[in-house]
Amino acid sequence: MSKSSKLSRRDFMATTAIAGTVGVGTPMFVSSSALASPGKPGANDRIQIGLIGCGGMGRVNLGNCAQHPDVAVTGVCDVWKERLDQAAAAYKGSAKPYTDYREMLDQDDIDGVIIATPPHWHAMQAIHAVEAGKDIYLQKPMSLHVAESLAVKRAVERHNRISQIGTQIHARANYRRVVELIRSGNLGKVSVARTFLVMNQGPAGIGNDPNTGPPKGLDWDFWVGPYPMRPFNPLLVKSGHYRCSFMDFGNWTPGMAPHLIDLPYWALELDFPTITYCSGGRYIVDDAGDAPDVQEAVWQYPDVTMTWMMSIVNSYGFDLQGEAGIKGRRGIYFHGVNGTLYSGYDDHNVVPEGDRMKDAKTPEPSIPPSPGHEREWLDCMRTRKQPSCSVFYHYKIDVAIGLATLSYKLGRSIRFDPATRKIVGDDEAARLAKPEYRHPWKFPEQYL
Repeated sequence: MSKSSKLSRRDFMATTAIAGTVGVGTPMFVSSSALASPGKPGANDRIQIGLIGCGGMGRVNLGNCAQHPDVAVTGVCDVWKERLDQAAAAYKGSAKPYTDYREMLDQDDIDGVIIATPPHWHAMQAIHAVEAGKDIYLQKPMSLHVAESLAVKRAVERHNRISQIGTQIHARANYRRVVELIRSGNLGKVSVARTFLVMNQGPAGIGNDPNTGPPKGLDWDFWVGPYPMRPFNPLLVKSGHYRCSFMDFGNWTPGMAPHLIDLPYWALELDFPTITYCSGGRYIVDDAGDAPDVQEAVWQYPDVTMTWMMSIVNSYGFDLQGEAGIKGRRGIYFHGVNGTLYSGYDDHNVVPEGDRMKDAKTPEPSIPPSPGHEREWLDCMRTRKQPSCSVFYHYKIDVAIGLATLSYKLGRSIRFDPATRKIVGDDEAARLAKPEYRHPWKFPEQYL
C-alpha cells in the first residue's frame, strides 16, 4: 500500500507539508473567511476555487469558473503528477499543487472545490469537502451506490454547504422549454417516460490493452482508493469515456443516465421509485472491460413508469436518428394521453394523438435562462441559495440509478420505500446498497 493511503490526513500533512509547497508562490488573495462569514465569499472579494481531479472534465469545469474576474484558482490536486503539473502550470502563481485532496481541503483560502475524480471517489471526497467547510461542484455520477447518495445528501445538509451536480445539460434552454411544455398540460396525463443512449462499439469495444504497471508519477493505490484493488490498465485512465467499460468505476448507466433521466425527473417532479428492475448483459463486446454492452431499466412510480435503454452495440436512435452512420445518439420521450413529446439535448418535437392538441398553445418561457452551470454555482456561493441541480434535487436521480445497478447485479426487482429511504423485503440488497470500502478508508456511517 502506498504511503498516501496508509497515513491519516493530519499525519500525511505533517510529513509532506514541506515537500508539498516547495517552489510554489504564495497566492495574492486574501482568504474570504477572513472577510466574510465562514465559507461565504464577501460581495467584493474573489471566490477561491480548488480542483480535485485534473483530468479533462475537471479542467473544463475549472476553466469555466476561472474565466470570471471574481474567481481565483488557489488549489489543484491529482494523484497523477503529469496531470497535476499541467493544471498547476495553467494557474501558476495562484494555485498550490497537492497530491492528497485532504491536505488541500485544509487550505484556508479555498471557498469551494470542483470534484472531477473517477466516480468511485465522488461520495467520499464530497463528504470530506463539506466537512471541511467547502462548497462543492460535484461531477456526475454523484455516487455509485444508494447508501453513498444518501450520505452525500445528508452531509451537505448537516454542514449547510452549497452544492451543484455536474449535469451540464440541465443548464440548456431546450430542457427548460420541455419542462414548461410538459407542465402546461398540453400532452395531458403522462404515463410513461422513456430515455435512451445508443452507440456502436461492437465487437472490439475499447480494445484489449493488457494490465501493466502504472506509469511513473501515478499513485495507483490512491487512485483506486476506497474501492477494491485491481491491476492497472491504461484504458482506465485514458481520456474520454473509456472508464465506462469497467463496472466498478462508473460504467455507462451511472455515467450517462443522469443527463437523460434528469429531464423526466425535472418535468414530472418525480420522487424515489418504488420498484426498480434492470437487466442486460455483455453480449457482443470483447474488450478489456467488464460492464454490460446492453442494459435496460424500468422504474415504477405511483402514477408513471420511466425506462432507460442503453446499447453500445447498435446506434439506432428512433425519431432522433438524424444523419446516417454509426454515432452516439440519445433522447427522452414523454407519452401523454394527448400526444408524445421527444427531445434530444438541443431540440424537441411533439406528435399529437389525432386532433387532441389542435387548440394547444406553446407556453411562454417561464423558467429563467441559466447563467451557465458553473456560474450558477458561483453565484449561489454568495447568496447561499442552492442551485437548480443541487444535491437536494439530484440525489433522487442518483438513488434511482443506484437501485438499477443493484437490480442488475442481483438479477431481481428492488423495492424501495420513499418514506424511510430504505430497501424493503430484501436483506441482501439492503446490505449491498452500501459498499465495503477498502482499508484504511471507512464508509461515513454517521450520515446513515
